[in-house]
Amino acid sequence: MLNRKRNDRSNNSHETSLIARGTVIRGDLRFSGALHLDGRIEGTVLAEGDDAMFTLSEHGHVHGEIHVPQAVINGHVTGDVYVSARLELAPQARIDGDLRYHTLEMAAGAQVNGRISRQADEAQRELPAPDAELDEAVPA
Repeated sequence: MLNRKRNDRSNNSHETSLIARGTVIRGDLRFSGALHLDGRIEGTVLAEGDDAMFTLSEHGHVHGEIHVPQAVINGHVTGDVYVSARLELAPQARIDGDLRYHTLEMAAGAQVNGRISRQADEAQRELPAPDAELDEAVPA
């Protein structure tokens, strides 16, 4: 019975991992589900899965790139940030690097010291080719 619960829990992508204040990780970090960072990561943060969520608290710091689908940032990032779905920059957020996002919510007080650019949708819309009949001049 205990093993079944443990297996069910490992398949749930909405569980949250916590890196506590005072903890320093040197190296790249891959995660799925949700990650809440109160400590420091010196390396790349990379989410696996389209529903992954990264939260950086006001005490947290990332020195490296961040590649995630969703994020809430309220701490300090030294490096480029790539968010493919939704990014929320809270009042104490500070990003020293370039920022690429799809949807952005930015609170007063948040800082981005770098280039900010929106990622275009993958499927670009195209206009249909005009019909041959419409090419004829129409009197005004």
